[in-house]
Amino acid sequence: MIRPTAALLLLALGACTTQRVTPGASSTTATAAAADEHAGHEMPSAASGPMAVDVTPAQPGRIAPGAAEAAARLQNSSRHAEWAMIPTAPGSKDSIAAFVVYPERRTNAPVVVVVHEIFGLSTWVRSVADQLAADGFIAIAPDLLSMERGGATTDSLPYDQARTLIRNVTPDKMNAMVAAVGQYGMSLPSAKKKYGVVGYCWGGSASFNHAVFNAPGMSASVVYYGSSPVATDVAKVKVPVLGLYGENDQRVNATIAQADSTMKAIGGTFVSRIYAGAGHGFLRQQDNPANAEASKQAWPETVAWFNRYLK
Repeated sequence: MIRPTAALLLLALGACTTQRVTPGASSTTATAAAADEHAGHEMPSAASGPMAVDVTPAQPGRIAPGAAEAAARLQNSSRHAEWAMIPTAPGSKDSIAAFVVYPERRTNAPVVVVVHEIFGLSTWVRSVADQLAADGFIAIAPDLLSMERGGATTDSLPYDQARTLIRNVTPDKMNAMVAAVGQYGMSLPSAKKKYGVVGYCWGGSASFNHAVFNAPGMSASVVYYGSSPVATDVAKVKVPVLGLYGENDQRVNATIAQADSTMKAIGGTFVSRIYAGAGHGFLRQQDNPANAEASKQAWPETVAWFNRYLK
């Protein structure tokens, strides 16, 4: 159920296997999948800057939906959701529109910032945030195109418009906005003072870049099929990173081995999974068996990662 805040008016198994990338090894060689709408849109590299968990999913075993199910899942959600306008800095007049979903739990919850694809904030991204809330987190999905549009955002943008606007969201701008959203989340009365970031495609690369940024309170990153930063930037990462990739996505997967070897060299934590037969964007595009199976494996890994590092 969506309730607007005063700050913003509401606007419009089996054969598949999981593979680990071993330190220094090259990533799995796979025939590239047919070009899809995500191709070529990774975020540029950024310069720096035993679990006891109260989690009771509303519907145990559920994962984030694919795009076809997203609207219905949101419509039927029992969780409190609202829109917020989050200042980019204390006292700033510039604000980021964000969709905030609260879990149903007895104790304070960790925060997860959900970074959208190159297409901007969409119904699908909001449904991912809702499932994270079902899994026990305060989930905040910011529209990182808000300021590029000059103010409040609608639910989604035409793809071509979003692609054009997102070119202006440099790594520095992205990191400042995600950090502001993380600080906002941690300031909520029902929040724990840690946040994690998960992102998809462009947002997956952004999530790894935000790990490079090392913002206060940032404690874990999950990267869905996003390219890794360059080695000199990966060497600055201080938080654990989980990378989740489709086998048929060599454009992105070619960057895994370097990240793995660099994180090993600095004593960092980087775990990667490559899901057999899956393509780029598999979580959103669950309309084929390989993508659906990858999603069934990846989502529990995501929740477990955040439960471990945001406890």
